[in-house]
Amino acid sequence: MNELAGAREWVYTAWVDGHYRRLRRATSLVLIAFLFGLPWMRIRGLPALELDLQARTLYAFGGVFRPTDSILLVIATLMLGLVLFLSTALWGRIWCGYACPQTVFLEEWVRALEHRIEGSRGVRRARDQGPWTWDKAWRKALKWSLFLLAAFVLSMSLVSFLTGAPDLWSGQVTWVAWAWVGSLTAIWFADFAWFREQLCNYLCPYARIQGALTDDESLVVSYDRRRGEPRKVKGEAWKPGSCISCDRCVVVCPAGIDIREGYQLECVNCARCVDACTGVMDRLGHPTLVRYTTQAEEEGRRRRVLRPRTAAYGSLLGVLALALVVTLATSQDLEVTVNRAPGSLYTIDSDGAVRNTYLVRVANTSGHGGAVEEVTIEVSGLPEAEVLIPPIGLRPDEDRTVPMIIRMDPGQVEQRTTDLVVTVTSGSSEVHRRATFKAPNRIGQEG
Repeated sequence: MNELAGAREWVYTAWVDGHYRRLRRATSLVLIAFLFGLPWMRIRGLPALELDLQARTLYAFGGVFRPTDSILLVIATLMLGLVLFLSTALWGRIWCGYACPQTVFLEEWVRALEHRIEGSRGVRRARDQGPWTWDKAWRKALKWSLFLLAAFVLSMSLVSFLTGAPDLWSGQVTWVAWAWVGSLTAIWFADFAWFREQLCNYLCPYARIQGALTDDESLVVSYDRRRGEPRKVKGEAWKPGSCISCDRCVVVCPAGIDIREGYQLECVNCARCVDACTGVMDRLGHPTLVRYTTQAEEEGRRRRVLRPRTAAYGSLLGVLALALVVTLATSQDLEVTVNRAPGSLYTIDSDGAVRNTYLVRVANTSGHGGAVEEVTIEVSGLPEAEVLIPPIGLRPDEDRTVPMIIRMDPGQVEQRTTDLVVTVTSGSSEVHRRATFKAPNRIGQEG
């Protein structure tokens, strides 16, 4: 490939079937079902997975997470990163080959449609190199129309995680959501119709850091040079190597590389070349020349699963998992903020009492059922105070802000600033918030 030199060499992939193709299809179907089904699912009355940007709330598998729960999101993100690091150290680019959305949609949608509409690799290549005809035009138009439809449906599903699937698919969303759908549709269509493997080669950051995540005991797709070389060369006598130079491993590769030249950065470990070589070698009665292996095994050494790199990743992952469990176990179903009402520190009422006014915001983040939870608010630190606050009842995922008035007789106030604690209770959750009561100077000595 020489795109950087200014000439895009189009990759025409041949169709291939085999063990790894069937395994990849199974994982792809699970991921596609997850992507399109999850926005419609609800758990305990809440979206299974939705990021509500306007409300700054994440709904995830029955839980409700807000900005105050950012530590949980940080831990979860770090865990996902370490899972990727650990899987790469053990199995190479297994994410790219079997779970990356780019691979899933190119394999299951784009190349499948292209093969059915335009024919085999050789037919597609010959038609593209020939002049425009009616046969070429209608096939291209049909293919691109289906690509556009696929890009639109995929974009709708992705935006559903931000707006909710029922609202989006029924059209009950703002123009911002439709702008997102339109932008994503254009991006996916450009990827399906033209960009394709260039995304993996030039834009994906994971491809750039994989060298730092793997070692000579990571699983990669490799060509057995000891058995394959010297390979058969056209026009020459067949040499003793097992490779017959059929080039099936090359024509099926979605990245357009030749695995016989050694492991390359563009390889996504999809194993299409393994299936292709296995099919040819089976007919010849030989074991496949292209397989999953490690550099250590090729050099005759025993592969170690537990090694410093994997032990470090695994240990860090275990620590983060423990931290996540402890944080979830100690988290409360209430989110409470207590702020002084804007305008003044205190007010002297007509009867001489000192009044402080606060705004108490209470959010029920339990996500359990739909019953109303009664909330009680108590103030400690001011034993003689009169506390006025309206009753609060909250449903799951509901929040309210109510005024709280604290009045003190002048004779009971001994200092300008008095610390107090506001205790908010609902069900089994109890949250404490600190605040202060303000009064005039020397009010305790007056009268």
